[in-house]
Amino acid sequence: MEIRVKAPATSANLGPGFDCAGVAFELWNELTVEEADVLEVVVEGEGADEAPQDESHLGLQAFALIEPIEGKRFRFKNRIPFARGLGSSSSTIALGLVAASRWQGKERPVEELLDLALSLEAHADNLAACFLGGAVLTWADTDGWRARQIATELPLEALAVIPRARTTTAESRSTLPEQISHVDAAFSAGRAALLGAALAAGDPDLLKAAFNDRLHEPYRRASAPLLRSIHGDPPNGAAGVTLSGSGSTVIVWAYPDWAALCMDELVKRFQDSKVLRLRVAASGAAAMP
Repeated sequence: MEIRVKAPATSANLGPGFDCAGVAFELWNELTVEEADVLEVVVEGEGADEAPQDESHLGLQAFALIEPIEGKRFRFKNRIPFARGLGSSSSTIALGLVAASRWQGKERPVEELLDLALSLEAHADNLAACFLGGAVLTWADTDGWRARQIATELPLEALAVIPRARTTTAESRSTLPEQISHVDAAFSAGRAALLGAALAAGDPDLLKAAFNDRLHEPYRRASAPLLRSIHGDPPNGAAGVTLSGSGSTVIVWAYPDWAALCMDELVKRFQDSKVLRLRVAASGAAAMP
């Protein structure tokens, strides 16, 4: 038997949607699982020289939550950059869980997959967007985490500026204060509400207004020079600039008619970084033919 699955890159927060908003992009990691005499792990593409090739691999840990890993060959094809804020770990976890479910011939609901995934990574915003695709909101209630896709496309185009420098969630979160002022809290709550409305309505002007945050991005700029540079001097055609997850990638949200010119400017300005024009993935992690 052979199972092939794919899972998309994601960008979390989208500015004011700290820990609750995310979007999936058409940049996919893939996993093939097949029967073998002994456990085998093969990793190709991004992170191939640093990802573990044994049962400690995050994708195998996820798979093992549902189905034993023994007697199988796992072949990962990675396209999502490591530790750059584009959800590479969420994608890897989703690959393992979806592949294990398919191996058993089952289709598990997103809520069940999300609960399993959160035992390996505590970031529901990335994970939910990876499972559902599109623009997604997540929230916790007394029964656990919930997620809802609210849009399958956005009125602005995402240009990802991916530097060589890496960061970790722990490092990035260490810059955040324990408390903020009531004024900043009210400002961020208002912009978060505006973000949800803008995504649901597909309104570029509302989305532009929503891309302002006082909860986390101002404190992360000190250790995120790329964000500081682009936010301070956005390129022509940019409607907004957000840190992707914990960074180091920065997303420039461009008006569609200006996206090509905006991308050219970014490529010229940031020659040590990779610039990708990313389309929203309308669907999330899934089996492949």
